[in-house]
Amino acid sequence: MKVGLVCPYSFDRPGGVQNHVLGLASWLKQQGHSVAILAPGEPPSGMLTSYGLTDREYTTGGKALPVKANGSVARINFGVGPARRAKAWLDAGDFDAVHLHEPMTPSLCILTLWLTDRPVTATFHTNAPTIKAVKRLNQMLPQAVKRLDSAIAVSSVAAKVAKVHTGVSPVVIGNGLCIDDYELVPTTGRWRGGDRPRITFLGRYEEPRKGFNVLTAALPLVRAAFPDIEVIVIGHGGRMSVEGVRFVGGVSDAERNRWLGVTDVYVAPQTGRESFGIVLIEAMACGAPVVASALPAFIEVLSDDDGPIGHIFRTGNSHALARAIITSLNEPRDLRLQRGRDQAAQFDWSVIGPQVVAMYRLAAENRYLSVDEARGRQHRGMA
Repeated sequence: MKVGLVCPYSFDRPGGVQNHVLGLASWLKQQGHSVAILAPGEPPSGMLTSYGLTDREYTTGGKALPVKANGSVARINFGVGPARRAKAWLDAGDFDAVHLHEPMTPSLCILTLWLTDRPVTATFHTNAPTIKAVKRLNQMLPQAVKRLDSAIAVSSVAAKVAKVHTGVSPVVIGNGLCIDDYELVPTTGRWRGGDRPRITFLGRYEEPRKGFNVLTAALPLVRAAFPDIEVIVIGHGGRMSVEGVRFVGGVSDAERNRWLGVTDVYVAPQTGRESFGIVLIEAMACGAPVVASALPAFIEVLSDDDGPIGHIFRTGNSHALARAIITSLNEPRDLRLQRGRDQAAQFDWSVIGPQVVAMYRLAAENRYLSVDEARGRQHRGMA
């Protein structure tokens, strides 16, 4: 198939949706499909190559503007210029399937939805409170919602939000990763990465919903039990100085995995609006024990048939976080090593990818069925 993937968020900065689009494009290409990506901004040097993609397989939708949304900053674009780029991309691509990510917000995705006549699959990633403006937009443009021929949500939480915002009932298919990219190294000593324990935080630490302040408030209690604890923070943000915390900035995927592989506790203290939690899967794939806040999306991806793989603490409660970290550090490091790896493998592209392709085929069936029905109505009206 010829597959066109549209991401609303700029590739100037890495992010969960962008990485999902790149990973899916890479897997589709490996399976022999033709892929093309449309998104705002320009990917950093080497990003496409690292996924086995070429510059010709990426088209920019134009410059992105930062917009505050869902407790974060989304770099998106909208308007006449992006619409023209989307139309040219669609005309040149002649796609069998168009796959939109976050389709029903004012972005490059909804422009593409308005402009294409091809089968459309949509993936809903967001766990955001109902935004009146977005809900009103969807009510004003019911034909746009009807143009979705198949719908995916990355979690049951995201599916509920999509239902509230649009009335669509998506199929739940999680985010994907390539499990072979994550080396699983068993612990040889007391600690995974040296002679003292290490905890790691990954994310945009300046955004309140990422919960970095919950972690920093917990650290004095953790240090009372483990005075030599090392704290690593990975992610983009402004200059910040916190005693006993090492900020390593934004890093490559390989460097991120190296840190996770020598982490004794990966801490996910987010306070809300998380729809999946791919980094939890990545941490488990690397063998890092996980401590996470009790967000429904986190519990969903961390749980197998025997329950949560790791420790869950009361969201926003620093004392509960400290107790969970201490409990984890007092356990054998590899207590849940294989369970975590097995859970991460459930999201390998070899599992996720075929489910997405099945949704493309469903979209094609629904699109051509609706076209046939419309023609039938037209003929009956003429008769």
